[in-house]
Amino acid sequence: MSHFCPHYPPPSAKRPSAWRMFFSKRRSWLDGLYARSYEMKMGEVRLPGLDLFMVNEPAVVRRVLVEQSKAFPKAALLADALRPLLGDSIFTTNGAVWERQRSLMNPSFEAARVSLVYGRMCEAAEAMLQRLRAMPDGVELDVDVEMTHVAADIILRTILSQPLDGVEARRVFEAFERYQVLAPRLMLPAFFGVRWLRPWWEKRRSQQAATEIRDLLAAMIKPRFEAHASGDDAGLSDDILGSLLRARDPDTGAGFSFDELVDQVAMLFLAGHETSASALSWSLHLLAHAEDVQERLHVEVVPHDLLTEPGGPSVLKDLPLTRNVFRETLRLFPPVGFLARESAEGCTLRDKHVPAGAAVIVSPWLIHRHRQLWQDPDVFNPDRYDSGDAAADQATRESLRQAYLPFGMGPRVCIGTAFALQEASLILASFCREFRVAPVPGHVPEPVGRLTVRSANGIRLLLSKRMLSA
Repeated sequence: MSHFCPHYPPPSAKRPSAWRMFFSKRRSWLDGLYARSYEMKMGEVRLPGLDLFMVNEPAVVRRVLVEQSKAFPKAALLADALRPLLGDSIFTTNGAVWERQRSLMNPSFEAARVSLVYGRMCEAAEAMLQRLRAMPDGVELDVDVEMTHVAADIILRTILSQPLDGVEARRVFEAFERYQVLAPRLMLPAFFGVRWLRPWWEKRRSQQAATEIRDLLAAMIKPRFEAHASGDDAGLSDDILGSLLRARDPDTGAGFSFDELVDQVAMLFLAGHETSASALSWSLHLLAHAEDVQERLHVEVVPHDLLTEPGGPSVLKDLPLTRNVFRETLRLFPPVGFLARESAEGCTLRDKHVPAGAAVIVSPWLIHRHRQLWQDPDVFNPDRYDSGDAAADQATRESLRQAYLPFGMGPRVCIGTAFALQEASLILASFCREFRVAPVPGHVPEPVGRLTVRSANGIRLLLSKRMLSA
């Protein structure tokens, strides 16, 4: 059994000063954590421009995200940071606007609908394998770039029925990387009451990155939108865009306008491909350092040629270790490490008064590594979900029930959860069936928390081909 403990930014012994926090969090919010962050039930930080409360206790988390979710809407600061990229999509809106959008989008992501796009996922997986097969044996692979390519390719094929070539993939990767780096720099001044400190040149670069991605998507959506408006969209109705084009408000009969559609597709594209790419990259990093798990996963998937085998997504049910590797990756490296809410009215959480407008943060990163909620919280151990030990299994089930939320929870749980789990199992299984990954000597990925949890210095692995019997 693997006992690999992946590197993460070592927390400081005591809480950093507000001054130090300002400069450290410009790079990554992980740099502002300290040892007690991983043990406390609730923390409080009074900043010059914002009162911030960090909630780790499961009962309080459930209150914020599930039981009283309307009293804790999405934080305005985060929405403002994401609006240039995601517009007024379900990721940024609140209240009646969000409820209308979500109701229109839900049918496109029901389990039956997700299973219909499995064939398109397989096409993207096969394109990934062809790229990897063309590489020399033992090559050093930039996993971040490759996983971003295949995840973005899957999103475009399933939403827009279009593949993503290498040039476009690199453009998207680089544009979003620029946006990610700049996002915390542009948000932090508001935390300290100095919004005017946001450099105009960084705001301009951020807007340019957002525009580059949105223009790419809008150009793909417009012909379909116009064809649907004229009644001529036959032949592509089985993709997600087709479903969104047909969606109608039951009260008004109205569908999405073009601008609304671009907002929602931008959200699906960015949130969908970026979170999946992050988790898949970290999965391969963990497997490279846990050779025993990697070999067992290979043995599990060898009998299944998922890209040609009949049975479609039902075959994925026969891959329990593959699923558990991904579940454990989502625990250690949740793509969205912080869920930002704000208090609509003054209230009390545990024994603390939370004023109206205060930020209430639920952190999957901290909760998934909480010292009181998990056994060996920093260790990569996919067997914890199916150990065969009754006591250990019961403890893990309790942890999963109350302290596992990689997709959030409550009404705003990720709309693409079923999509992401199907995609991840397919990609990991296809990859590990034909290839082996190993660490690059001296290379240690450095996790940074921005909009998603990525590695500041990439994830580089040595790629070798396996021999499959005919």
